[in-house]
Amino acid sequence: MAHTVRACYWALIFVIMLLLVKAEIDVCRRGNVTVTPSRVISLGSAVNISCSLKPKQGCSQYSSFNKLILYMFDKVIKSQRGHSLSSEISGLPLGTTLFVCKMVCGDSEGIRICGAEISVGVVSEQPQNLSCAQKGEHGMVACTWDRGRDTHLYTTYTLQLKGPKNLTWQKQCNGYDCDHLDLGINLSPESPESSYTAKVTASNSLGNASSFPSTFTFLDIVKPLPPWDIRINFVNDSVSRCTLQWRDEGMVLLNRLRYRPSNSRSWTMVNTTNAKGRHDLLDLKPFTEYEFQVSSKLRLHKGSWSDWSESLRTQTPEEEPTGTLDIWYVKQNIDYSRQQISLFWKYLSVSEARGKILHYHVTLLEVAGEKTTLRNITENTSWTWVVPRTENWAAAVSAANSKGSSLPTRVNITDLCGAGLLAPGQVSANSGGVDNILVTWEPPREAASAVREYVVEWRELPPGHSTWLPLKWLRTSPHNLSALISENIRPYVCYEIRVHALSGHRGGCSSTRGDSKHKAPLSGPYINAITEEKGRTLISWDEIPAQEQKGCILHYRIYWKEQDSSSQPRFCEIPYRASPNSHALDSLQPWVRHVLWMTALTAAGESPQGNKREFCLQGKASLSTFVVPSICTAVIMVGIFSVRYFRQKVFVLLSALRPQWCSREIPDPANSTWAKKYPFVEENMQLPLDRLLTDWPTPKEPEPLVINEVLHQVTPVFRQLLCSNWPEKGKGVQGHYTSEEDAGYSASSSPPPRALTAETGQLVNLYKVLGGKGPGSKPGNPGSPLTVLPVDYLPTQEGYLPSNIDYLPSQEAPLTEPLEELEPQHISLSVFPSSSLHPLTFSCGEKLTLDRLKMGCGSLML
Repeated sequence: MAHTVRACYWALIFVIMLLLVKAEIDVCRRGNVTVTPSRVISLGSAVNISCSLKPKQGCSQYSSFNKLILYMFDKVIKSQRGHSLSSEISGLPLGTTLFVCKMVCGDSEGIRICGAEISVGVVSEQPQNLSCAQKGEHGMVACTWDRGRDTHLYTTYTLQLKGPKNLTWQKQCNGYDCDHLDLGINLSPESPESSYTAKVTASNSLGNASSFPSTFTFLDIVKPLPPWDIRINFVNDSVSRCTLQWRDEGMVLLNRLRYRPSNSRSWTMVNTTNAKGRHDLLDLKPFTEYEFQVSSKLRLHKGSWSDWSESLRTQTPEEEPTGTLDIWYVKQNIDYSRQQISLFWKYLSVSEARGKILHYHVTLLEVAGEKTTLRNITENTSWTWVVPRTENWAAAVSAANSKGSSLPTRVNITDLCGAGLLAPGQVSANSGGVDNILVTWEPPREAASAVREYVVEWRELPPGHSTWLPLKWLRTSPHNLSALISENIRPYVCYEIRVHALSGHRGGCSSTRGDSKHKAPLSGPYINAITEEKGRTLISWDEIPAQEQKGCILHYRIYWKEQDSSSQPRFCEIPYRASPNSHALDSLQPWVRHVLWMTALTAAGESPQGNKREFCLQGKASLSTFVVPSICTAVIMVGIFSVRYFRQKVFVLLSALRPQWCSREIPDPANSTWAKKYPFVEENMQLPLDRLLTDWPTPKEPEPLVINEVLHQVTPVFRQLLCSNWPEKGKGVQGHYTSEEDAGYSASSSPPPRALTAETGQLVNLYKVLGGKGPGSKPGNPGSPLTVLPVDYLPTQEGYLPSNIDYLPSQEAPLTEPLEELEPQHISLSVFPSSSLHPLTFSCGEKLTLDRLKMGCGSLML
């Protein structure tokens, strides 16, 4: 079985070899391509390429049917009919070019005959800068060189090393990247002065080139290994003396050290001879992280430096702080007896702190007076006290670490903005980049020479925060009139910037606002209240949130328009103020409902609208123009109506102006039981009552009467006639009270005195008389006869009088009491009185009820 497998294996190999040979033979089976002088030529040389057919390999026995074509890659160089073709080619580029010869028979495609590759290159240049090195005392020798330009041909490099006693070592490489070789041998340190020679030779088809020989000794080429096991030791835990240690190879004579702080790019170099693996460093800074490296060399003037060792990183010990703190302060009055002093200071630099600052010692001292001393320890960089409002205060601050404290920095607390002559002028802030603000100013006009330094302070003031937030500042010389602030500057944030000019213990300041980048605010102010104050509209609003302001707000705009109006809104522009957030408008019309809203503007544009609020100005402040005259008029009218004469005149005037439809209702005596019960009154009706009816003025044309004359003459007679059986004083028909003016009105409408005085002894049945005017009687005609109607009938018109009159006496009561003055009653100023009849008022003790009595409008009107 094993023999069978082996036989199959060899048979397979034989078949493959036959196929390969057949393929090689078939490549140029029909003909040959020859190149003269060579298939490898130098740049710029020419070649002759010939293509010929083998016997009986053409299209036919006639050569005219054979067409040969020579291609350079896919480009036709030459074509010719026959059995052969020849062409001379020049100007070939560097590299390899392929030529192919084909035969065409009739319309058929070309048949490949044979081809050839021509390589164009240059002669190898002489290798340069040959150098050899041995890594460590027991390393291998390796050499490097520069090949020169590319030959574009297959090139071989041979390295040869010759030593004492005719010893020779040789090694070869080829390819386009062959520029170094490792011989794989080690030079012995036992004969460090022995001489060795190295040479490299480059060879290709166009020629050879060798480098200059390089002669060296063991000490010349050995490169020590980098030092290792590096460590550092601080004596007495002090940075003033530290020792760097490492390990080296035994033959090392020279070392070099380099070190730097970790945050620095520059190195400090130190060379040492016979260091024996240690060196003392005296200039290191305390509490600083350093990076250390060491390199070695066997001889001072021979050999090469080893590679740098791995880095050692370590931090030096702390030391007592040096330098002083930069202190700034802000003073603010709280009330008449207290003030708030806020101290701020900056961190010490690493070189000044010389360790980790654990805390700060803060002291506030009253220089004069009771000399109060306040002390505190804090880890922050600011501190605030509330102290009495005295002028002479001083502060001192020092920093402390584990080794000690720095010298205290002392400042006298004064009013930094108290000297107006020292205030810088034309302070402005402009963007100096995304994270910078450029602040410029002008020196004080009158005290520029007195300025010792300028201090620029800035702080972020979000809405709603305290006035005295931790701030930043920088100092500059009196010759500088600008400063670029960049510490903690963020885009789209507004900062308050203040420039102080200091001269000894005095100072003046000017302020502005600025931002490094801005855009339009994302939202508008929120109106939280609209109130009316002294006829003006007071609008209060909330600040836009700090994250939506997007820079410094320059102005606010208040818009308003009438509700449901299509006209363009009006607006007023208000310069930005930190507080208060309110503004009074004088432009709103009273008694008109308005819609108001607000926007905010930065240098980049206007914000969207804030919330909308509706408001109607009531104009309360302008009411004083109406209230004061009204009060004065009322006082005058009360004064006038307190006089009886003027009150009567006005009442008569109002009565004359009253329309007829508002006249008093006259009761109808048709069903009066009083008239039926006392028929004898009918017989006693005489001429005076006739005159009373005829002389009565027409209701439609009332005659103006003088009230004071009528009251004195007529009223007593009425009392004589009606007092015995008339309602009680102060009450009228249907139980209404009657004023003194109503009594005067009734008296003024009665007949003349001459008609009334004719009858003084008997009670006249007035209600019968009122209905007894004959058809022929006319108003104003005293001579007309009086017609008396039956007792059972009286003209029926509208209105009734009360009927409770059963208690009336049958005979006239004698008039025994003296006449009394009418008492002042309620004053009615109504032009249109009520329809009910207000009865006359007399000083009588009885009541007359006429609920069944009817009286027509044509009768006597009371």
